[in-house]
Amino acid sequence: MTGRPFSQVDVFAATALVGNPVAVVHSAEGLSDDTMAAFARWTNLSETTFLLPPTDERADYRLRIFTPGGELPFAGHPTLGSAHAWLQAGGEPAQEGRLVQECGVGLVEVRREAGGLAFAAPALLRSGPVEDEVLAQVRESLGIPATDILATAWVDNGPGWVGVQLASAEAVLALEPDFSRMRGLEVGVIGAHAEGGPADFEVRAFCPDFSVPEDPVTGSLNAGLAVWLTGSGQAPPSYTVRQGTAMGRRGDVRISTDDDGTIWVGGACRTLISGHLKL
Repeated sequence: MTGRPFSQVDVFAATALVGNPVAVVHSAEGLSDDTMAAFARWTNLSETTFLLPPTDERADYRLRIFTPGGELPFAGHPTLGSAHAWLQAGGEPAQEGRLVQECGVGLVEVRREAGGLAFAAPALLRSGPVEDEVLAQVRESLGIPATDILATAWVDNGPGWVGVQLASAEAVLALEPDFSRMRGLEVGVIGAHAEGGPADFEVRAFCPDFSVPEDPVTGSLNAGLAVWLTGSGQAPPSYTVRQGTAMGRRGDVRISTDDDGTIWVGGACRTLISGHLKL
């Protein structure tokens, strides 16, 4: 037995080794929930995914997504990395140029773009103002006064994100969170770069409950932030994000909005490891 095909894909990476890797197990039929969770803990990556046949006839494949701390209903960089791996392995979508992923939040559309893939931002499961007690915990965990925060909102599309807008990218990069005070929260922070910077915005994602204190480059968070900020007029319909700077990465995320209002989150993907997994 040669084992199950396996890929490790660098996502949101303009060049190798600067994005966020995702481990992708192909042909994952027969693996138990416990085995999937154990393998995700073993890889110790932000996410590990498992490709399965769809149960919805509208989908091209089904995806299960695990962090070292448990399963997620949706995540962005695993969506793009797994779509990339599925296509590279010979997957043929029913619709030319687009494919449909089935996952915990339902169906997510992925399309080919120049320089990579993009997924359609799913609807927010929770939006609107952040409660005072939650906001106080956010401020304490980030170690900043209320006056440093321009705006906050729930931007939960599955992982449970709270969005925080600061005045600048420099303020975002200066954060030194106290993760012991952040328990129970997933916090995403965004601030604008000055003109001529590496991108329009800088983003950081803090998610200690997933056993990933800081995620290098985060598709679900950027999708939620885009729904919030473009909808409120605090960001243009199309913009770019740099994420991972504080961790020595250079993740590049592209946000674009179609005429019908669909928001797309895109970036480059490249397979750096391929082989077979024996479980």
